[in-house]
Amino acid sequence: MLALSIAATVAAAVWAYLVVGHGGYWRASQWLPQVTGEPGRWPDVVAVVPARNEAGLLPTTLPALLGQDYPGPLSVILVDDGSTDGTAAVAARLGRGSGRTLRVVAGTPTPESPEPESPEPSEAAGRWAGKVWAMAQGLRAAGIPAGSDPGRATSTHPGSGYVLFTDADIAWKPGGLRALVAAAEGDDRDLVSQMALLRTATGWERVVVPAFVYFFAQLYPFRRVNKPGSRTAAAAGGCMLLRRAALERSGGVTPIRGALIDDVAMGRMIKGQRGRCWLGLSRQVVSVRPYPELASLWQMVTRSAYTQLNYSPLLLAGTIIGLLFSYVLPPAAAITGLALLVAGPATGPTAPATLAAGAGLAGWALMSLSYLPMLRLYRLSPLRAPGLPLIALLYAAMTADSARRHYAGRGAEWRGRTNRTRLR
Repeated sequence: MLALSIAATVAAAVWAYLVVGHGGYWRASQWLPQVTGEPGRWPDVVAVVPARNEAGLLPTTLPALLGQDYPGPLSVILVDDGSTDGTAAVAARLGRGSGRTLRVVAGTPTPESPEPESPEPSEAAGRWAGKVWAMAQGLRAAGIPAGSDPGRATSTHPGSGYVLFTDADIAWKPGGLRALVAAAEGDDRDLVSQMALLRTATGWERVVVPAFVYFFAQLYPFRRVNKPGSRTAAAAGGCMLLRRAALERSGGVTPIRGALIDDVAMGRMIKGQRGRCWLGLSRQVVSVRPYPELASLWQMVTRSAYTQLNYSPLLLAGTIIGLLFSYVLPPAAAITGLALLVAGPATGPTAPATLAAGAGLAGWALMSLSYLPMLRLYRLSPLRAPGLPLIALLYAAMTADSARRHYAGRGAEWRGRTNRTRLR
């Protein structure tokens, strides 16, 4: 019992640090800056939309993007990434009469590349990741070659304007793009990214989705990402607005060609050139992709969880132990300590039980408090907050399964495509 009480005290101290000192990740306080005034001249924006078997969602999302009330020139390039459901035809039909330029590009298979020296995939490995290759083809259609040398612009006069990477499941609210560009111009940012508001229509979505954003913010505290000079870098793939000149300096997306988590890799690439980044939350950028069952949400998490850990068994073990220690231990200690106190002195000394119960309750309370802003963002009951330890346990199982799939050669299965890289 003494060991449990000491462990619970340490866990409570960890939560005290997370709440007070970890970049305020839990506050849900980073929203698009409100700039005074608007640009004198609205820059050109080219939106690149990688799409693979998205015919069912495009009638909802593509008209919203084409219908943005953006005052400057806006064109959309949709890259049909080997779809088999008529995505290209649906996109072309939706683009007719929209008043904006829509170009549908037939994507080509990822180029054959030599086997990387490392047995594990990496961001700069020779093999292109499927989505990043589609992004590169969109950039090429926009006049930004994918194979330029990083650090050297593609021409003596780097392009002006912005490139918007957005996903085919993202529905843009009116004014969303206008506010995004105004913030980038007004605050001189090379990358402005917003975390899309994910769907929470089903019971399992309400359990898994808010925690997904919460854990992402814990890994990459948005306030630290937004601080110039901070080493923390990330972005949200559904909405990434980049200065064209910054992309050209990096050589397009070539430096991250092997990245399976392209948004975080993009943030690192831009910060690597000392670019100014901003990442925050949004109600203007909404994902309409449904996850009706636990299986689909499980797939969403497992496809990238082990990738996030750099395919490291040590990091995997540390992550699972950390989840159990930080999230599961406090309520376990609280319940155990209270049960012993209720049972009375006959069960042994009461001091360790009192300490375990008090420290466990303190850690559990801080954890629940930190989850409230995310529940408020998704308009869910605060009574869900004490259940975060069970959700963390679910995520630990998903992370372990992500590693299992990787070693079975089934890593990063998504949209009908499988990354078959396997540890050798």
